[in-house]
Amino acid sequence: MLSTLRNAWKIPDLRKRILFTLLMLLIFRLGASIPVPGINRDTIAAMFENQGGGFLDLMNLMSGGAFKDFTIFALNIYPYITASIIIQLLTIAIPRLEALAKEGDEGRKKIAQYTRYGTVVLALVQAIAFSIGFFKRALIANDFLSILVVVITLTAGTAFLMWLGEQITEKGIGNGISLIIFVGIVSRLPGGTYKVITKFLAREVNIIEILIFLIMAIIIIAGVIAIQQGQRRIPVQYSKRVVGRKMYGGQSTHIPIKVLMAGVIPVIFSTSILAFPQTLAIFIGGGFGNWVTRYLTISGDVGVWVYSIMNILLIIFFTYFYTAIQFNPIEYANNLKQYGGFIPGIRPGRPTSEFLSKVTSRITIIGALVLAFIATLPVLVNVFTNLDIRFGGTALLIVVGVALETMKQVESQMLMRHYKGFLK
Repeated sequence: MLSTLRNAWKIPDLRKRILFTLLMLLIFRLGASIPVPGINRDTIAAMFENQGGGFLDLMNLMSGGAFKDFTIFALNIYPYITASIIIQLLTIAIPRLEALAKEGDEGRKKIAQYTRYGTVVLALVQAIAFSIGFFKRALIANDFLSILVVVITLTAGTAFLMWLGEQITEKGIGNGISLIIFVGIVSRLPGGTYKVITKFLAREVNIIEILIFLIMAIIIIAGVIAIQQGQRRIPVQYSKRVVGRKMYGGQSTHIPIKVLMAGVIPVIFSTSILAFPQTLAIFIGGGFGNWVTRYLTISGDVGVWVYSIMNILLIIFFTYFYTAIQFNPIEYANNLKQYGGFIPGIRPGRPTSEFLSKVTSRITIIGALVLAFIATLPVLVNVFTNLDIRFGGTALLIVVGVALETMKQVESQMLMRHYKGFLK
C-alpha cells in the first residue's frame, strides 16, 4: 500500500488528486470543530453521560465527535445515506426511476439530483427533531429565531458535507462519502485507545479482554480483505469471426464475479436502519423508550440478541440488493451473445443468464454471511467482556473496506495513466 501511494505521488495528476482529497478532508475536520450557535455544550455533555450508548454512540462515532460536541457537522452525512436507501428502493418500485437508472450518465445525474433534494429534506427534519426534541434543554434561548438558527446551521452543515463528498469523488481519489465516514471513525481511534488504557489501569478490564479485542480486530481485518479480494472466475471463450480478410475472436478470458460486490455498504445501511427506532425512543421516551432500549438495542439483555439477528438479516438483504443493482446476468448474457462469447458447456442466451444468476447467488450468500458474522462478532464480544466497544467492529469493518476500495481506485488510476504512456 505504501509503495502504491509512493508511486502515485510521483504522477503529477494523481498528486493533485491526493492533495485535493486531503484538503477536503481537512476542511471536514475543521468544520467538525465549529460549534452550533446558541447551544450550551455542558448540558449536552451531561445528557450523553446519562443517556450514552447505542444510537448516540453510533452518531458520535461516525461524525468524528461532532455530534457530541454539537458542531455544524453534527448530523454528518446520515441524511444522505438514508436518502440514498430510499431512492434506490424506489428505483425498483417506480418504473420511471428504473428507466432513469438505465439511461446512463444522464439518468444517474437525475437520480443523484433527487438524492440531494431528499438529503436536504431529511436533514431539515432531523435538525428540527433534535432542536425541539432531544437537545431542547441545551438551547440557551427557546425563541423561534434561536431554534431557526440551529436548524438552518445543522441542515447547511449536512448539505455542505454532501457537496464536499461529491467533490472528492469527482476531483479527488476514492468515494467521497465513504472517506468522510472513514475519517470520522479514524479520528476517534486515539480517544478510544486512551479509554481502554484508562480502564486497564483502573483494573476495570484485564489483559485477557484486551487480547480478545485484538484477536477480534485481526479476524475482522483478515476477513474483510479475504471477502473483498475473493472472486469466482468463470471462463469465457470467443468464437472466431472472419471480417473481410481479417479474423477476429478466438480468445479465452474469464468473468470475475466478486464474492462481495456490495463492499461495506450493507453494514452502513443496516446500522442506519437499526438506529431509527433508537432515534424515536430518544424523542418519545417513556414506556416506548424503555421498550426499545430493552428489546431493540445492544444495551438490553434481550435487545442485544434481537439487534444482532436483525443486523444479520438486514446485511444479507442489502448485500443481495446491491449485488442485483451492480450485476445484471441477463444484460451480461446478451452482451456475450452479441459479441460471439460463450461459457464452455453453457448455451448462449437464457441458459447463460440462468447460470450466471445461480453462481452469483451462491457466492453472494457466502459473502453476506461472512460480512454479517464479522459485523456481529464485536457485539457478542461486548456481551462477555467489559471493554464497552459498541460499534467497534462496525467501525473497523468500514475503515478496512473503505481503505481497500480507495487503494483499488489509486491503482486503477495509475494503470490508466500507464496505458496512456504506451499510447503516446
